[in-house]
Amino acid sequence: MTHPADRRRILALMAAAPLGVAGAASAARAADAPPAPAGLSEEERRRLTDFPWLARYADDNARVLAAGKPVTLVFMGDSITQGWPDKRPAFFAQGGRVGRGIGGQTTPQMVLRMMADVIALRPRAVHIMAGTNDIAGNTGPMTAQQTHDNLAAMATLAKANGIAVLLASVPPAARYPWRPGLDTVTPIAAVNQWLATYAAEHGHTFVDYHTALQDGAGGMRPGLAYDGVHPTEAGYATMEQVLEPMLAAKGLS
Repeated sequence: MTHPADRRRILALMAAAPLGVAGAASAARAADAPPAPAGLSEEERRRLTDFPWLARYADDNARVLAAGKPVTLVFMGDSITQGWPDKRPAFFAQGGRVGRGIGGQTTPQMVLRMMADVIALRPRAVHIMAGTNDIAGNTGPMTAQQTHDNLAAMATLAKANGIAVLLASVPPAARYPWRPGLDTVTPIAAVNQWLATYAAEHGHTFVDYHTALQDGAGGMRPGLAYDGVHPTEAGYATMEQVLEPMLAAKGLS
């Protein structure tokens, strides 16, 4: 559980983001956070001192803004989003596309990153793909409603700032290697149904990767993921086949 003082610092960082990413970067590295207890892993320490990991992209956000080039599309997400530029760099070398995925993250962490990692960059659109780690409970138990609320919060923040929203489905997964025995197929299907409905009701674009990737039983088709969850190069190529026509239709390619 995040300490109240840590929550206050997180909210302060969010408030600082519109004033400039460079300022947020300095705040993220400020030395006023209390030292984390000894014996914790690096990730546990970071969650106590920078729960959303605002420092992860602070320097690159400053670089993007300093370059002065238009940002077309920011990809907000977890490890599936983070791995995309590594596996398919050419896809991110065109059209002002910026990757802002962080492995293991849940939707509450992403909500706290929206101002600095998306809105401050002033993109034309944001691609949000999140929820699988909520189901896995990476930052603690979460209800489906909490996931819905966080996804809606990100979409609402973007829309309020004139940023078009693409809500991506959670990719299929028959199991999570780091959460053996957990039912994944049922909750993934449920959040994807909610995403499709919410997008239609609020004028957002729903990007259905699940149908293109799944094997008919809720898992990844052979060859499209190296561990059943994280896409291979072929998996990302399949996702791009779904996304590219949508981007072209919206003038975002």
